[in-house]
Amino acid sequence: MRTEPRVLLDATAIPAERGGVGRYVDSLAAALDAQGTALSIVCQTADAGQFASLAPHSRIVPIATELSSRPARLTWEQTTLPRLARRLPVDVIHSPHYTMPLRAGVPVVVTLHDATFFSDQQLHLGVKGRFFRGWTRTSLRLAAVCVVPSVATATELRRVVSADPQRLVVAHHGVDSERFHRPSAAEIAAAADYLKLEAKGWIAFLGTLEPRKNVPALIRAYVRAAADARDRASFPALVLAGSPGWDQAIEPALAAVPVDLQVLRAGHLPVEMLSGFLGGAALVTYPSLGEGFGLPVLEAMACGAAVLTTRRLSLPEVGGEAVAYSDVGAGDIAEALSSLLFDPTRRRELAAAAVARAAEFTWANSAQCHQEAYDRAAALGKAR
Repeated sequence: MRTEPRVLLDATAIPAERGGVGRYVDSLAAALDAQGTALSIVCQTADAGQFASLAPHSRIVPIATELSSRPARLTWEQTTLPRLARRLPVDVIHSPHYTMPLRAGVPVVVTLHDATFFSDQQLHLGVKGRFFRGWTRTSLRLAAVCVVPSVATATELRRVVSADPQRLVVAHHGVDSERFHRPSAAEIAAAADYLKLEAKGWIAFLGTLEPRKNVPALIRAYVRAAADARDRASFPALVLAGSPGWDQAIEPALAAVPVDLQVLRAGHLPVEMLSGFLGGAALVTYPSLGEGFGLPVLEAMACGAAVLTTRRLSLPEVGGEAVAYSDVGAGDIAEALSSLLFDPTRRRELAAAAVARAAEFTWANSAQCHQEAYDRAAALGKAR
C-alpha cells in the first residue's frame, strides 16, 4: 500500500543561466530523487536532459509549449498545470518560486524565498515588488504548506504578514560539494586566467547586482580600503560576478573608482569556474541588506573562502561564527575589508571554520524537510 505522497515539482520557471533559485531547484530535485521521493518533474524541453541526469529515478515531463515570458508561464501554471497533476496523477504540487495554481485540485506546497518584499519595500519598487508581495500573501492564504529557507524568513513572514506558523516549514538550503569545494591550484589559476588577473589577486562578490546586495557601498568601501594600502599597484581587484541586475547606483559608484584600481563586472561565470573564483579570492564579500537565506555565502564557505557579510536577517543563521561581519555602510565595510586584507592569519582561520560549518548544510537534509512539507500537505488533502 502506497504511503508517501506523489509529488509534482514545477521546474518550468528555471532560467537557462542558473542563479540561486535555479541551483535550489536543481539540487533539491537531485536530493529528493536520491532519497526515494515519488517525484515527477515538469520542465521546459531544453531542461529535460538536465533533470533526467539529476533525478534518474524520477519521471521527467517536458512540456511542448514555449514559456518564454512571465505572462505565458503564469497562464500555463493556472490552466495546464492542474490538468497535468490530475492526468499523472499526483497528490501534491510543489511550486518552488512564490506563485501557485489557484485551482490546483490537489494540495500545493509553495517556496517563499524571502520576506524582504515586505520588510524592505524600498528595495523592491514598482511592478516586481507588488507582484511578489501579492503572490506571497496569496500563497500564505491558499497553499497547504509554505517552505521557507531560514528561521529568519519564517519570523519575518509572521511579523509582517501574520503568516500561520503551523503552515510554515523551514528547510535550509544545502551546498553542492561537487561544484563548491576547496579549489585546486589549477582551478584557481583557471579562474585567474579567465578574469585576466594572473598577476593580481581579487576580492570576490557573487550575486545579482540588485539594490538589496548593497554593491555601490561595497565599491566605495573598496576604494576607501585601498587608500590604506602601501602598494596600490598590487592591491587586489574587486570582481563583481553574477547577473547584471537593475541597481542604477552602481554606474556612478564605478565612475568614481580611481584609475589605478580595478573593478571588474564579470557577469555570469561558468559554474565550473565558481570554486576557483570563490576559493581563490583573497576575500569574498557579500554586504547584503537582507537575505532569505544567502546561498552565495554558503557556497563561498564550502570553497574555503574567508567571507565578509552582514548580520541582516538570515545571514548569521548561515555564517555563524565562521564568517566576519560588518555593518552595511561603506565606512563600516571599508574598515572590515582593511582589517581582513591585512590579516592573513585571520583569513586562514575563517577559511578553515567556514569549510567545517558549510558541511553542516546538505541538500539531503533540505530534502528531508521538504518531504515533511509534502507529507503534511498530503495529509491535509486527505482530511478534506
